[in-house]
Amino acid sequence: MKLWLFATYLLATASHAIQVTDDRGVLVTLTQSPLRIVSLLPSLTETVCELGRCDRLVGVDRYSNYPDSVQKLVQVGGGLDPNIEAIVALKPDVVLMAKSSRAVERLEALGLKVVTLEPKTHGDVQRVMLKIGALLKVPDAQRIWRDIDAGVSAAARSLPPSARGLRVYFEVNQGPYAASESSFIGETLSRFGVSNIVPAKLGPFPKLNPEFVVRANPALIMVSQSSANGLQTRPGWHSIRALREGRLCVFSTQETNVIVSPGPRMAEAARLMAQCIARKGADALTGVNP
Repeated sequence: MKLWLFATYLLATASHAIQVTDDRGVLVTLTQSPLRIVSLLPSLTETVCELGRCDRLVGVDRYSNYPDSVQKLVQVGGGLDPNIEAIVALKPDVVLMAKSSRAVERLEALGLKVVTLEPKTHGDVQRVMLKIGALLKVPDAQRIWRDIDAGVSAAARSLPPSARGLRVYFEVNQGPYAASESSFIGETLSRFGVSNIVPAKLGPFPKLNPEFVVRANPALIMVSQSSANGLQTRPGWHSIRALREGRLCVFSTQETNVIVSPGPRMAEAARLMAQCIARKGADALTGVNP
């Protein structure tokens, strides 16, 4: 009888078990949907909250700041080099983090369940949404993704036909580091029908020789507030058409945080970029100054 009861217990436990294959190709098994989660990547933090499970977060990395409620949680350092002791002290059921983090093996060696997910493209954002949805037993994760994707499409449709073919340069950080055609930002620009001056072959976010931008001579530049100062003083940049004609979109810190996060706010990011193109660049192909 005891053996029968034990077998029944095992079957019941197995029926509630959750399995997720992460970005390492590792099959992670949890006995139940996690109630205590540590997230070490802002896009993953936002995804958990978008799926309605923000209350399960007990700790986040220092860069996770949206929604506002997560700013009250314990911060456990950076995603690449988190505070291991602080994470262990939170007794999480699972740690969500980037595949590129150096702490994955250390956390697993301490007996913690780790799921690595690192969205870099639109397809990745969908995949991560569905995987975390499965992990958290959220039945309508696919619908949430469809709403996000529809928002990006709506932003694209809002642009006038004159915006098509506009040559655009998007700088994500000083260096300069750019968003190429293969980045999630570049994919959004492609859906807009504009021309990204940074080709996919350079990688998603390559560091460029500033002369590359001068030679490409974009008609519109998108940049964060922190990188905007001093563009005119970069060697040769005063001759770039976008700067000569005042076709520069400067995003605030808050707007930049939205745009550079490959997650649930991707539709909002698309709207911000579309508004920039409509306001500053839609007439560039006609040669009319803004």
